[in-house]
Amino acid sequence: MSSVHATGPESGKSPAGVDKPGDSSDRGKAPSGTKRSPIVRFLSLLGPGLVTGSADDDPSGIATYAQVGATFSNGMLWTAPVTLPMMMAVQEICDRTALATGDSLGRLARRKFSRKPRVVIAILIVALLGANTLNAAADLMAVGQGMELFGAGPAQLWSAIAGIGIAIVLVAGGFVIIAKIFKWLCLALLAYVAVLFVAKVDWADVVAGLLGLQFRFSWDYLGLIVAVLGTTISPYLFFWQSAQRVEELREEDHGNARPESLEESGTAPAHRKLRNARADVFTGMFFSVLVMFAIIAATAATLGKNGTDIKTAADAAKALEPIAGPAAKFLFAAGFVGSGILAIPVLAASGSAGLAGLLGKNWGLDRRPSKARTFYVLLGVGTIGGVIISLFDSDPIGLLVLSAIINGIAAAPFLIVTMLISRDKDLMGKYRNGKLAATLGWSTTAIMVLAGAVGIWTAVTGAA
Repeated sequence: MSSVHATGPESGKSPAGVDKPGDSSDRGKAPSGTKRSPIVRFLSLLGPGLVTGSADDDPSGIATYAQVGATFSNGMLWTAPVTLPMMMAVQEICDRTALATGDSLGRLARRKFSRKPRVVIAILIVALLGANTLNAAADLMAVGQGMELFGAGPAQLWSAIAGIGIAIVLVAGGFVIIAKIFKWLCLALLAYVAVLFVAKVDWADVVAGLLGLQFRFSWDYLGLIVAVLGTTISPYLFFWQSAQRVEELREEDHGNARPESLEESGTAPAHRKLRNARADVFTGMFFSVLVMFAIIAATAATLGKNGTDIKTAADAAKALEPIAGPAAKFLFAAGFVGSGILAIPVLAASGSAGLAGLLGKNWGLDRRPSKARTFYVLLGVGTIGGVIISLFDSDPIGLLVLSAIINGIAAAPFLIVTMLISRDKDLMGKYRNGKLAATLGWSTTAIMVLAGAVGIWTAVTGAA
């Protein structure tokens, strides 16, 4: 197996006095002489997988799911159980590439492919950076609208405050601090599960929707299926899952100056690390789909009965109040404020890490800006660019449609790149894809190729 790993000085930004966490294979173990409950041990395993799953439910995703429930009631609820194994497979593969090699997807693409394919991949990542900036702008608008619903002031002011505040935290905060903030922000999404208890759900109709008994053949219906797939199998999440796992590996105290791969960890520690990482990823994807299910079912039980047209997450929050009361409105608003603050840095950092890695440059939130200039320049452009767009654009849906088209085009090529890397024996060694991962991964790739084609057709022809 190739032993080439990411190089460059490690200059952690952890605050003085904060010890680096130990080997992630030892996560969940109680200190000597003490006992920790199974729940505490399990929660201690959660990290990149949970954050990735939660970032998947950003305000654009929330708006998409609310539109699904408002337009087709429970008729598209079957997409929740169908997308779950797809999400689990793709994100587990991305996570395993990081664990097996100690490198991010961007750096692995540099190691795997020759110059010409790398140029194509670089162009796709630049397009992804543009789409992420548009998506971040729309999410900033949603954060501002959420604060406005709470009576905190003008939406544009809060969009600017959120964007600038996020940029400062990303540049000045250490990875240990940022990772903890991300994990706590995930709790905001529980607000959508709470909405289910406020709405009067027809559970028999929910079961029919889950079983696909209300499937329809129409361009509107197919267009929303593409939107759901685009917001659940998003390219930026591939890069984020890999990047955050590598940053976590860098924080381990194993005596080496670079992330330790699974084969370097030893058989037993590697087995524990892989098992714990899979528990993290699968839990994060399940949580993401649970939130997706809750939003569709809740809006179907309320807005779906009145045929309400939903264009943004804020529209859904406002429309819920006269139907399900102010509690639903404020829960919905709280959810997309928290999810927006979580998703914006993920959007900005994912593509930045991917392109910096592909170019052979240092990257990482655990490094000072002076040690990872390319990464932080890209990060700053994406975040501040999103702030500027959010201040001067009043059509978040237009931004989301454009970013969704770009993501739809890019998803399949990035999946192909990921699958080729994860099957490479020289890079992955014995941790390359097995039959199940290969089958699910390539099946998801084929589905996203078809979804991208349908999405482009409906966007160009206006069929949906």
